[in-house]
Amino acid sequence: MIELVPFAVPVAGDKTLLVWELSSGPTAEALQHSVFTVFSQIGLLYSVRVFPNAAVAGPGFYGIIKFYSARDAHRAQKACDQKQLFRTSPVKVRLGTSHKAVQHNTPALNSSRCQELANYYIGFNGWSKRIIKLQDLSNLEEREKEDIVTPLQKQSLKFFCALEVVLPSHECRSPGVCMAEEPLDKLEEGSLSFLMKRKVTQKLAIQKAMTDAFQKLLIVVLESGKVAVAYRPCEEATDARTEEELQDFIQVCGVWEPCGQREEECLSDFSSEEEEFRLPELD
Repeated sequence: MIELVPFAVPVAGDKTLLVWELSSGPTAEALQHSVFTVFSQIGLLYSVRVFPNAAVAGPGFYGIIKFYSARDAHRAQKACDQKQLFRTSPVKVRLGTSHKAVQHNTPALNSSRCQELANYYIGFNGWSKRIIKLQDLSNLEEREKEDIVTPLQKQSLKFFCALEVVLPSHECRSPGVCMAEEPLDKLEEGSLSFLMKRKVTQKLAIQKAMTDAFQKLLIVVLESGKVAVAYRPCEEATDARTEEELQDFIQVCGVWEPCGQREEECLSDFSSEEEEFRLPELD
């Protein structure tokens, strides 16, 4: 069965694992690292969070793990449930369930997460970015003249970036554009802080354009384990399509052998809030 992995924050319940009956001995930070180490061997993780149990549940911790792939989450649940993973009593691992309303709004991954996902499935050398245009739209000198008439007008740095994500071996290109804007204090103009802010705004424009380019692509994991890349449909949902419909609907640019799992030493940023989960009923 084909699985589609978008460059978006995973919110589906079938990509989320709930782990509980974690030991109360180690700290939450130590447990979080241990949980990450174990489950990252099965697939690429978006996030790992460990929380103390509610008072009524007694001492200990529980965890919420998000995979990018539902297939990996299912494999992890079967492999780890009722296993003695951390030299303590066996842990319980269940697939999470979430409200259906959450599924319709999936935030885009930031550029670093997009690169992490591309590197994992396509390989470090399987893609690259090419900046087509990076233009300063600030017009600070003209705005300074306007400020004589409207002195309260705030100045800002603006950069426009157009680039493309390229898969050179397969002649696949995905364009991305974005404009980044950062407020500018007049006191910063001409100073080192102004140059730093200018560089930051340039980098932000490039990062946002790269995110925009990745949003147009889908990673397609074939039943054989091979990986393809497809252009993402703009309006129609793809999750409910059959394998035959997907083959006709998407434009596959090329197929790669899976690159293997990579274990990260540090946990990714956890800025996105967890959606509301219901604990599944235990047998």
